[in-house]
Amino acid sequence: MANTNPNAPRLILACRRQPVDRTPVWMMRQAGRYLQEYRTVRSRVSFLDLCRTPDLAVEVSLQPYRLLGVDAVIMFSDILIPVMAMGVPIDFTEEGPRVSDPIRTETQVAALDVPDPDIETPFVLDIIRKLRRELNGAVPVIGFAGAPWTLATYIVANGKSAGVASAKSMMLHSPDLLHRLLEKLTLSVTGYLNGQIDAGAQVIQLFDTWAGELSPSDYEEFALRYERHVIEGLKRKGIPVILYVNGCAGILERMASSGADVLSIDWRLDLSDARRRVGNRVALQGNLDPQVLLGPRERVFQLARQTVRDGGGAGHILNLGHGILPNTPVENARAFVEATQGLST
Repeated sequence: MANTNPNAPRLILACRRQPVDRTPVWMMRQAGRYLQEYRTVRSRVSFLDLCRTPDLAVEVSLQPYRLLGVDAVIMFSDILIPVMAMGVPIDFTEEGPRVSDPIRTETQVAALDVPDPDIETPFVLDIIRKLRRELNGAVPVIGFAGAPWTLATYIVANGKSAGVASAKSMMLHSPDLLHRLLEKLTLSVTGYLNGQIDAGAQVIQLFDTWAGELSPSDYEEFALRYERHVIEGLKRKGIPVILYVNGCAGILERMASSGADVLSIDWRLDLSDARRRVGNRVALQGNLDPQVLLGPRERVFQLARQTVRDGGGAGHILNLGHGILPNTPVENARAFVEATQGLST
């Protein structure tokens, strides 16, 4: 990576596989319902209004940093925000997002816009700018987006995770149509992330959560190809990219060819085995099972420390293998973060 500033924040140094004083730590979905402070804010506004109101989104984004001491702040938003800007109607309900008119025809795909983030999602860029000002360099700001395959799984169905079946059906019956949809999503995601970089995001995470549902060959054709296009299209400026796939054990080596600097892996894969398989080509992030944080605090601390040891020091970021669960006790989230303290690399 071009930028090798040894004074960079420890998370960025770890992304570059450079020496750090200790393993950095943050959690996917770290701004969320397990925090009473988040629930207080959320009780006043809808989920979508929270995403679209920069001051409130900044407030909840900063809560885990102030309460837990994590080493990065990921902006509060949702992966479907740029899809809505493309013209896909989505309602956010208590059961999750719902697409009222799933994208399944040539006409629908052709009608999708490739939005300008400055015009269509300016609130996202404002969130990042405000976070950079608030943090003043203390820890980096992470921007993010869903990868094309994962976004497709939501919008070809009704927004639920069952959309994987609908996306696979399109893959089998209308592969050319699916490729055209993925191409348009790739353009939108790339522009969206470049807007975040221009606004000040210091790290980018690309979530291809549902790519682990694909066979290795289908992953190459319908997910990896578009992950690469997104990453290649970013105005990197030395900014590291993290790629997350849930259920990645069968495609790990292929993920390592995506162009990402860091692979974020789930708990089904042993961290030391992942390191053996990909060598030092990429950094690794993860990978404690989020369910562990529902157990005894002492066990959380013990297993988080073991994950740090398995990560091997430089080139590892401690995280969960998926997002933190809403019913996680705050003291357990704190134990997870504190597990890195006092463990020099």
